[in-house]
Amino acid sequence: MGIEAVIFDIGNVLIEWQPERHYDRVIGEARRRALFEAVDLHAMNERVDRGENFHAMVTEAAATWPDWSSDIMLWHDDWLQMASPAIPHSVSLLRQLRRRGVPVFALSNFGIETFEIATPEYPFLAEFDRSYISGHMGVTKPGTEIYARVEADCGLPPESLLFTDDRADNIATAAARGWQTHLFEGPEGWAARLVTEGLLQQEEAHPC
Repeated sequence: MGIEAVIFDIGNVLIEWQPERHYDRVIGEARRRALFEAVDLHAMNERVDRGENFHAMVTEAAATWPDWSSDIMLWHDDWLQMASPAIPHSVSLLRQLRRRGVPVFALSNFGIETFEIATPEYPFLAEFDRSYISGHMGVTKPGTEIYARVEADCGLPPESLLFTDDRADNIATAAARGWQTHLFEGPEGWAARLVTEGLLQQEEAHPC
């Protein structure tokens, strides 16, 4: 069966997501390491990705660890700087697929409020044919439920879906369900896969 839709993760596929890098710039690597050892900020963010309120989660963490309060609040106040920059070649591939008439979906662990913050900054986030955002769905990758709900909503056979994600665990769940998959390690490899699958021509897959 041929591919009937291409599914993009967002973080580290279309937009760089490296919170540690931003904290290193702002507070220095040594303090950042100490902060991340003391406070599990990624676990906090996972709650946001499951649909809990972004501001409430960050302020709750800041109150829980008052010695780190101002540093924790950077997760809220500097969120756009952490979720940056866009990956232009990946954005170009998204848009070339749509020009070719290939349905393109998003499947991303992303909070409700953070997605609202990101979309004006990154207009391509509003260009998907369907968007499956974990915060709105209340479930996250790599759990199986979010993949099952994508299948049920789009109505396409699992083997007709081509999914790219930068995390091997997310890819593994999709592959176990019969999806075609690509572990994203950079836009060049993803471009080559899209050409191999006949979804884009070589000239369309080049970075703009």
